Amino acid sequence: MSRPRILVVGGGFAGLECAHRLERRLSPDEADITLVSPWSHQLYLPLLPHVAAGVLTPQAVAVALRRMLRRTVIIPGRAIGVDAPAKAVVIKKITDEEFVERYDYLVLAPGSVTRTFDIPGLTEYGRGMKTLAEAAYIRDHVITQLDLASASTDEAERASRLQFVVVGGGYAGTETAACLQRLTSAAVKRYPRLDPGLIKWHLIDIAPKLMPELGDKLGQKALEIVSKRGVEVSLGVSVAEAGEDLVTFTDGRKIPCRTLIWTAGVAASPLVATLGTETIKGRLHVNADMEVPGADGVFALGDSAAVPDLAKGGDAVCPPTAQHAMRQGKAAAENVVAAMRGKPLKPYEHRDLGLVVDLGGAQAVSKPLGIPLSGPPAQLVARGYHLGALRTFPARFRTAAGWLLNSVAGDDFVRTGFQARRPARLRDFEVTDIYLSPEEARARIESLRAA
Repeated sequence: MSRPRILVVGGGFAGLECAHRLERRLSPDEADITLVSPWSHQLYLPLLPHVAAGVLTPQAVAVALRRMLRRTVIIPGRAIGVDAPAKAVVIKKITDEEFVERYDYLVLAPGSVTRTFDIPGLTEYGRGMKTLAEAAYIRDHVITQLDLASASTDEAERASRLQFVVVGGGYAGTETAACLQRLTSAAVKRYPRLDPGLIKWHLIDIAPKLMPELGDKLGQKALEIVSKRGVEVSLGVSVAEAGEDLVTFTDGRKIPCRTLIWTAGVAASPLVATLGTETIKGRLHVNADMEVPGADGVFALGDSAAVPDLAKGGDAVCPPTAQHAMRQGKAAAENVVAAMRGKPLKPYEHRDLGLVVDLGGAQAVSKPLGIPLSGPPAQLVARGYHLGALRTFPARFRTAAGWLLNSVAGDDFVRTGFQARRPARLRDFEVTDIYLSPEEARARIESLRAA
């Protein structure tokens, strides 16, 4: 008899942890494990603002899949359709070649995409912060604006190049605005022709509070920290329209601006809709053991699954955080092994260990185990947590060394120029138009089999 085939979709926190645990729990003779991911690394998303600010190199926050996985077959591509009754998945490689992969057990952890709205100009002129390429591009772009503003004699052009707008008052947006503001404040010292007072950072969010998950006290503390640095925070406000050199807010303000960074939340990968099963606010409905009802042998977890939060009674679902995704990956692997061996599955339950928000330098706000902290103690907790969460020693070493080197030697504010002639827009990085409907997936599988 052939060995059971386990297919893991997604190489993020959930997918990598699942495949890694499966390798440890199953002998090579027990199952064939395959992982599908468009990237050859697991990206440590919480530290992307540090990459954009030049504090860390991209390699520091990218954990190589092949360093973690010894015998899993890694397919460079994306799953674009699932036919659960046929136990088959349509995969599009990074070369655009399509083929069908059969499975006995399927673990869906495709992650999320940036949540956007029907705002004129947003996908054309907005830039996201979900990938290494986006973070590297934003750094180049911000330094480019300083270079061009310094060289320009046109006051209107200078004004538009030296104003920056970050949308999203959650962790990603607040950390991005805080870290990049530190970048421009340090860099402007190398530009004698630029008035530092002309550089303005705007952080806006439609919500009435900044990072409400932190609670009123810490949220207010974070607001005070970024405001003291000169970041103008506007709450209850969003973007009404985006243009090449102008951003219009919903309160009527028009900001001359050529840099719009969009971090206003995430949505489940479009892959979940191809399964044709029930969803909860766009995320796959799953049982507490992460099985997908009505889809034999299919498990779902991470940002794309509405996993019941048993630590809060089960009425709510687990938030889409790295902390939950990593632990769900391990729990899902254990349940796949249990299903293979005919043993009962276990429900996922994990109590949140707390929240950390790194605002750059010595500033942070943290809430470990419910204890509110700010300033250097919070920064120590935040960076200690990040080092512990990174999955390999080389990643921890590169990250710690990067923090130390940046604090001692500073930054040279170099533009790489890798994407100098190509705009990096949301539409360039968010691959959302390649997924199939359930009917299209079945038809595609039949046609590929026939071929």
